[in-house]
Amino acid sequence: MLATQSNHLTFQTFMQAGPYVGYSYSYPHKTAYREFDCPRRLAQLWEAEKRDSLFLYVHIPFCEFRCGFCNLFTYSQPTTELVSGYLRAIRRQATILRREIPNVRFSRLAIGGGTPSFLSCSELEDLFGLLGNSLSLHGSAIPVSFEVSPGTVDVDKLRILHDFGVDRISMGVQSFAAHDLASLGRPNEQASILKAIALVRDIGIETLNLDLIYGSDRQSIASWTDSVSAAAEIQPEEVYLYPLYVRPLTGLANINRTPSDHRPEMYRAARDLLIDAGYTQLSMRMFRKRDLTTNTGMSSLQPDYRCQRDGMIGLGCGARSYTAACHYGTNYSVKQPSVLQTIREYTQNSDSQFGHAFRGFDLDEDERRRRFLILSLLLAEGLDIPEYEQFFGSSPLVHFPELQELVELEMARSDGARLRLTELGIEWSDAIGPWLYSHRVRQLMSEFLWSE
Repeated sequence: MLATQSNHLTFQTFMQAGPYVGYSYSYPHKTAYREFDCPRRLAQLWEAEKRDSLFLYVHIPFCEFRCGFCNLFTYSQPTTELVSGYLRAIRRQATILRREIPNVRFSRLAIGGGTPSFLSCSELEDLFGLLGNSLSLHGSAIPVSFEVSPGTVDVDKLRILHDFGVDRISMGVQSFAAHDLASLGRPNEQASILKAIALVRDIGIETLNLDLIYGSDRQSIASWTDSVSAAAEIQPEEVYLYPLYVRPLTGLANINRTPSDHRPEMYRAARDLLIDAGYTQLSMRMFRKRDLTTNTGMSSLQPDYRCQRDGMIGLGCGARSYTAACHYGTNYSVKQPSVLQTIREYTQNSDSQFGHAFRGFDLDEDERRRRFLILSLLLAEGLDIPEYEQFFGSSPLVHFPELQELVELEMARSDGARLRLTELGIEWSDAIGPWLYSHRVRQLMSEFLWSE
């Protein structure tokens, strides 16, 4: 079979931009989405799709404070009326989804944002009630992850989460140092961080993840490693290390802040510290306690789901849905007026609108190969070559001969069964991912109107 369209640049040339180009947590990025020529009915989009192991993601686009680094789709300090209207709209959307896409089995649920723990106790009960009533979901049957910030959790909220079956809490700590929090444009939550962690432990939620950010221009390597050490002493089941990016229209961008040149050193120091503390590295960002990790890097207790292979359904504006050949979602924006407008439009959607997709991205065979490659290669376990061949009919090295350059640069190695990034390659994940983007996706991303 013919090779996929090659990149214009060799990776050695691409490396001149440095190791921090972009986080490839999905492919393609939502800035590559555009309005469809005609609305797509959900029933038709999902008709031929495998539906027995889907991921359900619920987006809560509200938070108490928009941090300086944040470019997520979220609105700070919403009115009670806006939140209640949003939850009513999610209920209607869930009802339409059940009608349009019958016989769905969800194997995982994640609730993110924004900050879902911004919701009050009664609002959380409404959210879990609609998931149970409209989609027959309860967390006791599947893994459920829920995002929180330290200042928005209390024992009553955590009890509601626990009773629903939430077994993973992801907490955006970012730093244990007041100075570093200020440099990230985040409120000083030092007093509430340890209290929130203790509450999570006391309530008995199985998995605690702590998110940390490195690379502020006013953050020292010493203060960063102190934060990582503080996290390791707490012994959360997972730790995520995020390099700082200053994206358009964010608070840090508005005051012309730039990331530190010491991000590589910070990454290496934190990686080594966590590995010495008993964690296994599963990707550039993700570390899990060694005694909870199988050879494949996933808990053996979790239902089978792989993002490279299985679909996702998103509830709420800001959420995205994936079929094999079409990704779709609502408008992406960062500015607060634009976010608010999109939320209001969502709450006013008709049932017919909830039954259709209006904006997204169609994946041809080349794009599907790239997605599978990128989402596999950037994990420490690497790309399963026989599995790739089963899906796409030939070797990834035939479709993407440029991968050989990563081997020559000692950033990847292959044993015939797997193509894995080396320690150096994992460090360069945020350049390798974007380097593998198609020309079409790069062009669409470059043309995205950030002023929207």
